[in-house]
Amino acid sequence: MTDTAAENHPRIEPSTRVLLRDLGVRPDRDEWIVGRMSTRTFVAVPAAGARAVELLGEGHSVARTGEILRAETGEELDITDFVRDLAALGFVARIGDCPVPDAEPPRATLPRLRPRHVRYALHPALPVLVGVLLAAAVIALFRRPELVPGYRDLLWSPHGSLVLVTGAAAGWTLLLAHELAHLVTARAAGVPANMRLGTRLQFLVMQTDISGIELAPRRHRLTAYLAGIALNLAVASSLVLVLAVTDTGTTAHRMLAAALLLALMPLPFQCMVFTRTDLYFVLQDLTGCRDLYGDGLAYARYVFRRVVRWPRRAGTTKAVDPSTRLPAHERRAVRLYSVVLVVGTVVCLMFLAAVTLPADVTLLVRAARGLGPDHGLAANADAVAVLVILGGVNILWLVTRWRNRRSRRSARRA
Repeated sequence: MTDTAAENHPRIEPSTRVLLRDLGVRPDRDEWIVGRMSTRTFVAVPAAGARAVELLGEGHSVARTGEILRAETGEELDITDFVRDLAALGFVARIGDCPVPDAEPPRATLPRLRPRHVRYALHPALPVLVGVLLAAAVIALFRRPELVPGYRDLLWSPHGSLVLVTGAAAGWTLLLAHELAHLVTARAAGVPANMRLGTRLQFLVMQTDISGIELAPRRHRLTAYLAGIALNLAVASSLVLVLAVTDTGTTAHRMLAAALLLALMPLPFQCMVFTRTDLYFVLQDLTGCRDLYGDGLAYARYVFRRVVRWPRRAGTTKAVDPSTRLPAHERRAVRLYSVVLVVGTVVCLMFLAAVTLPADVTLLVRAARGLGPDHGLAANADAVAVLVILGGVNILWLVTRWRNRRSRRSARRA
């Protein structure tokens, strides 16, 4: 909401009563999280702030709310400014007799999917089922070590174009299923999540915004964060069990082995918590941090400026450690995470420069040279597959990064 919009709110008198929108409130360590799932807007407030929201929601006037809080806490609180802050966040539907305009909520993916349709996703028995399936697969691999997949399993056919096309199709299908697992679990908790393409450093990813899960109990939050990993493990475990009863050397066995490797390949990426993967959100929740990535990045920039003694512009104040404003438990986690963030980012970018880009260029050049009437049909098909898939992914990465950057600029202007 812009500053102009905030100034256009009706005048707040001591006798004014407000109508709050549908807000969720939950305790979080020494503070309380207040927010709206529909707009995915949240704020951390002290206990007195949560109590003020409760009193205002019960229909008490601004003055009466202040009196009750003064009697309960012994402190004089400015409820008028507090109401203005709530209105600026979009938490107030009406001030007195004047309605407050509301921003359009983000569009949800699969809006017809209701919590009652996917209630099973939060059933306590589901993680147990995944665990049993995983244990059975581990036992099968222990008894038959030859089922452990290797990179050669991806080359299940002598036709390169067929391997590329089926691999790309299976990989994106698994990626879509991974993100749908997040969406379904969040929707079971009443969160209107949405899916979109995004980028993480040099990686093109599909991501699901389930920020509304902040208001759910911790078990539901962790289940939603880990749902994608659980789905990959369940698919991989099922494939191992099917492989164990499939004749080796057959086309079906080779295809199943390739699918197993494709199901497992995204899991190491989840350990790259410096790119805000699923495990990053688990880490952020367990450490009790509000914005582990943002605070870690701010602290890393502060340390960098101190180390290189970045010159200050005239009239600017001396840089202050941004982590000092955080609670002690967050400060320790943020400073440690900033090391992981910097080291991981540098290693990833070095890998991009030393391995990924040269490999992409080499593959594209070879594919271009493989086109033409002098080459066989199979060679031309392989070259076309490389050009279409690899070139398409890189173009999609550039377009996605450009669109997301433009969206962020528009949001800042708003």
